[in-house]
Amino acid sequence: MIGENVMAKAQSEYKLRIPSQTDNLELIRTFVGKVADKVGFSKDDVGKIELAIDEACTNVIKHAYDSQKNKPLDVAIKIDYQKFTIIVTDHGKGFDPKSIKTPDMKEYLAELRVGGLGIYLMRTLMDEIDYDIKPGVRNQVKMVKYFIDKKQSKINRK
Repeated sequence: MIGENVMAKAQSEYKLRIPSQTDNLELIRTFVGKVADKVGFSKDDVGKIELAIDEACTNVIKHAYDSQKNKPLDVAIKIDYQKFTIIVTDHGKGFDPKSIKTPDMKEYLAELRVGGLGIYLMRTLMDEIDYDIKPGVRNQVKMVKYFIDKKQSKINRK
């Protein structure tokens, strides 16, 4: 099923520009989730993609824009034969992605912490994450989900 839909949607692109407000997160999740479903991802993968986009956009709203409403938040989806790519673009404050360490989940849970797992979740849920940070000019996070599980395809070749 994925093959047929991907072939029909080769090199497709979808875009959404929306104000940076937390009450728009549901709309963003729905937009991305509907496109992911349309190209044939499983319900489980659609859920992972929706959670990853929610975390990425929440980070933009809270950190890049300091919760200022009505700043532009752009979400682009690019689809080709191999992958589903989401690019989130903002024009707020940047950060150094290398400075974000992978949390020790046992310690995190033991301390009953709340928040701070957004980038960790994005890295876990998607196959690739890449950043292009130019504070105040343009910041982008690019998240990729492959149509074929690369880990699974390596196992099948052995």
